[in-house]
Amino acid sequence: MRIHFYIVVIFVLFTFSCTNNENSQKVRAAKIYPNSNINLSIFIDLSDRISPTVHPNPTMEFYKRDLGYLNSIIVGFKQHLEKKKVRLINDRIQLFIDPTPENIEINNIINSLRLSFDKNNISQGKLDSLPIIYNELTSKLYDQAIKDGKYIGSDIWGFFKEKVKDYCVSNQHRNILVILTDGYVYHKDNILDVANRSSYLTTKKISQLNLNNSNWENVFNQKDIGFITKRNDLENLEVLVLGINPYKTNPFELDVIKTYWTKWFKEMGINKFAIKSADLPSNLDEVIRNFILNNN
Repeated sequence: MRIHFYIVVIFVLFTFSCTNNENSQKVRAAKIYPNSNINLSIFIDLSDRISPTVHPNPTMEFYKRDLGYLNSIIVGFKQHLEKKKVRLINDRIQLFIDPTPENIEINNIINSLRLSFDKNNISQGKLDSLPIIYNELTSKLYDQAIKDGKYIGSDIWGFFKEKVKDYCVSNQHRNILVILTDGYVYHKDNILDVANRSSYLTTKKISQLNLNNSNWENVFNQKDIGFITKRNDLENLEVLVLGINPYKTNPFELDVIKTYWTKWFKEMGINKFAIKSADLPSNLDEVIRNFILNNN
């Protein structure tokens, strides 16, 4: 009986040791390769916010700011790839516009901006050319959109409701969505109101809800104002919003817009997000790259 007891004790200790060693290896691996595979999605709001005629800016046109942000995004993505061992590379980047433009040239550019990288297709030459190609294609994208001049709006709310989980979330990746927008949400085919919630946000809506004075925050909370929320399953998605640009007629509009988005993201289960105003690209470069590289 005593021999049997010792055998059992030795077996338990051996099993515990192996399990503990396996867990330690997993912990070490997680520290060495945290969130090692990135699934990076970019959503561009091609409404009239990018028009140099409708919304001119003497310091820097807003579409040029977008191009600067896009450069920082792609440089951050490139830096992420360069830090990895080749055998571990399994990363991708893609760009979305919703609704899909009717312009064939724009759609061809969007398709060209969806790229995947793994150990079989990666090379230093491909990495070095990545920012050059991305900057060239995104410049063409904005040129075509401005030249087209249709500015039909951007269905950000509908994208989150119907598509974001399928298009932007992968169980094998760290999922990042970067949205370039002025913060206003509107599309003519998706206008819903439920009590004090809506699928859209305009400066007119903010005024109608009496959110244009110093008491706006109390009104917002008491009346449960915000976006209509249709899901709460986006805990595996990180979101960075760039380019918030409120109308200057209401000094509280920036805070209202950020509060709308913050409440919406939290209700959808998004735990990591940042919302940034339309600053110069040079001022946001480090912020963007740190978000992508998980240095925050």
